[in-house]
Amino acid sequence: MVLQLSGLSLVAMGTWVTAGGGPFLHLLGPFSNQLLRFVNIGLLCIAMGTTLVLLGALGGCAAHWESKCLLLTLFSIVLIIFISETAAGVVALVYSSFAEGILKAWAVPALQNDYGSDPTVTGIWNATMAELKCCGFSNYTDFLGSELEERNGTGLPPSCCSTNIAPCSPAEAARSPV
Repeated sequence: MVLQLSGLSLVAMGTWVTAGGGPFLHLLGPFSNQLLRFVNIGLLCIAMGTTLVLLGALGGCAAHWESKCLLLTLFSIVLIIFISETAAGVVALVYSSFAEGILKAWAVPALQNDYGSDPTVTGIWNATMAELKCCGFSNYTDFLGSELEERNGTGLPPSCCSTNIAPCSPAEAARSPV
């Protein structure tokens, strides 16, 4: 039952992203077009959700009818999914530095250009920096030369100053090692 509910949630999210996920794609910023060349996120979520619903139904039918054939089929499908996820994890581990470079290429320009002026980007970055107790993607220097610095002079958001992660005055910045 939980498997089917999570599958239906994925189908609903995939439908939302496909039909009207403008804010979601806006968040991806400059990589939204490149990302959509490789994977249509909405359709991927719909496919994964449908697979989960069907696997839940197959497992429920196999248990209800006590069918060895259906149970073996369910086991085989789950085994194939497990092996695929393990392989995907290994690939993700091997290419994590590549993924970090892509993420940094998106994150730093978003901080430079959109932080403070776009409420969606500002809200997400504020929540992320507060939760992770960090300042910027790499450090506080990600905000140097940004629109935020031009507007308020310090160039740092309040979340950086409140946690004493970064220097919040020009004098502190001059004394602080980068």
